Amino acid sequence: MCMFCAGVPIAAATGTALDNKQRKNVQAKGSVPKRIRPYKLFTILVIFLLLAGSVIIHTRFGWFWL
Repeated sequence: MCMFCAGVPIAAATGTALDNKQRKNVQAKGSVPKRIRPYKLFTILVIFLLLAGSVIIHTRFGWFWL
């Protein structure tokens, strides 16, 4: 498995854990959570970049590993 394909579930799990931790801290303080959460947005961006890198690597440079 390439580093891009392996990185997608790692990034998703880490981003989800950070987002849940931040949301719980905000709720514990008694304030209303923000509508746009930075960890969620950053996680989506990282996953998109990893998937784009995976597509590029698998379509153009697949002959390296043959």
